[in-house]
Amino acid sequence: MVPHDEWLEVRKQLLAKEKEFTRARDEMTRRLRDLPWEAVDKEYVFEGASGEVTLADLFDGRSQLLVYHFMFDPGDEVGCPICSFWADNFNPVGVHLHARDVSMVAVSQAPFAKLAAYRERMGWSFPWLSSFGSDFNFDFAVSFTPEQGDEPVYNYGTIAPRDTQREGLSVFYRDDSGRIFHTYSAYARGIDIVNTAYNYLDLVPKGRDEDGRGPFWVRRHDEYGRD
Repeated sequence: MVPHDEWLEVRKQLLAKEKEFTRARDEMTRRLRDLPWEAVDKEYVFEGASGEVTLADLFDGRSQLLVYHFMFDPGDEVGCPICSFWADNFNPVGVHLHARDVSMVAVSQAPFAKLAAYRERMGWSFPWLSSFGSDFNFDFAVSFTPEQGDEPVYNYGTIAPRDTQREGLSVFYRDDSGRIFHTYSAYARGIDIVNTAYNYLDLVPKGRDEDGRGPFWVRRHDEYGRD
């Protein structure tokens, strides 16, 4: 507890650091956009609400595509609760992304029937596709064999996945000739920025209040209060 004048002086000092961080963030996003692109030459087929679709179809007439890699193993009946925490942020942003020539979808390895049932339970409307039977999840390093669980094969070879599925975000661009390019992917803490709830929690006195344990407290939004 301090007097207002003293609080204000300390707050101004932090403001200088915040401005420095903002400029550093701007530089980081500029460097992200300056990354070289790699051509996507493999044909990927997904299953969605309207049947089979290609990667090109997911752009939905736009030139830029965000794909959230949602953890949902083919053997599971429900999606990952942590990915569900992220996905709760997706519905409201779609209209704004579309206004800036961006489409956004989620992709999981589980069969589409399971995705559709879980999406209905969660009340989501964003496009969610199944990559079941495709190499897509493996090629973009979010699905792994059981034998790879303890190997550092996730997040560009820095983390052991400890599971057959992990979370991530990939970005693609489609040019006027129809060629598709992979421009960016992020995994683990690299996708925090698309979780608006975490951005709010980072502002309050207790922060995320996780004590280094990660999102141990997270439940599916219809499960809070059951414990």
